[in-house]
Amino acid sequence: MDVPAPALVALFAELTGVMFCAKDADGRYVEVNDAFVRRTNQRTRAGVIGRRAGELFVAALAERYEEQDARVLADGRPLRHELELIRREGGSPGWYLTTKIPVWDADGAVTGVVSVSEDLRSADAADPAMPALSRVVDLVESRLDDPPRVEEMATTAGLSPSALERRMRAVFGLAPAQFVLRARIDRARTLLTDTDRPLVEIALACGFYDQPAFTRQFTRLAGETPGQFRRRARSL
Repeated sequence: MDVPAPALVALFAELTGVMFCAKDADGRYVEVNDAFVRRTNQRTRAGVIGRRAGELFVAALAERYEEQDARVLADGRPLRHELELIRREGGSPGWYLTTKIPVWDADGAVTGVVSVSEDLRSADAADPAMPALSRVVDLVESRLDDPPRVEEMATTAGLSPSALERRMRAVFGLAPAQFVLRARIDRARTLLTDTDRPLVEIALACGFYDQPAFTRQFTRLAGETPGQFRRRARSL
């Protein structure tokens, strides 16, 4: 895989809220920006280039990244808008949307993957869509143990499901179902950090069928189990 053009690398280097990386078909990083470096166990771009995910991240995260890359490399189809809970610099977790796109050579073979992860910061309270969406937020927050369906959220906002999706993507960067999932996991994070409630109770309080279902979903998004998250949060 060829290294991305210098102008493109320079552009991504200026982005503080977007992590960028490019990997070859063997899973080695060929280019990254500083926002990406700050998430690894290295301090410089030179320390990241040439390494694989398993050398830079804890095992659960590395496995998830490698599984995503393998899917993109195998079928040549992009992975778009994958919701992920990623630890920012300093250790605090934050929500990101990740997109991975295959890189093709002149012969039509996939030679690598380029990836961006956008930091989902708080929505702008002054956005004209916020009054209707605030009703949706209140509904979701009051029903985390029994999450509302998209149709119910749309009715609450006085919108069609398709209009609700457009407005929520514009304001929050998320589809309605992703927003609900983020709210459920955020509640779980609070309960894991601030209480000693058993995992099974937290699972049910956040709308999961049982503890195994909660653990699978939490681990997929956060790259660590609920128990690992609890221990890490309390050690900070």
